[in-house]
Amino acid sequence: MFQFRLDGSTGVPPYLQIVQQVRQGLLLGYLRAGDQLPTVKDAVSHLAINPNTVVKAYRQLENEGLVSARPGQGTFITGSVEPVAPGPYAKLRRSLEQWVREAYAAGLDDEMVTAMFATIRHELRAEGVA
Repeated sequence: MFQFRLDGSTGVPPYLQIVQQVRQGLLLGYLRAGDQLPTVKDAVSHLAINPNTVVKAYRQLENEGLVSARPGQGTFITGSVEPVAPGPYAKLRRSLEQWVREAYAAGLDDEMVTAMFATIRHELRAEGVA
């Protein structure tokens, strides 16, 4: 079953991290229509967060048409997003993985890697590339 993870160092609210992980799971093909998300109780137990946080995330996903709650059964994926093509994805993933390995070997920590990645994305958007 799909498991959520939270990163308190990102500054992203926990409910939004859950929403992003479901979207990413759909994009990358880890989640498909019919798959069940963790119950609110299971997510709360695993993540040690307030149940309202999970409910808020699931409500947003439902409003986006990506999930549907079935009373007494759970929350299920009902929508989809256009997945990433497997060929280019695999090549780009290997390239990014190599870059991250080199960054760690050069002494960068998670925060520095994330900051560098965000900076480059911002600069490319400013250039009109993204």
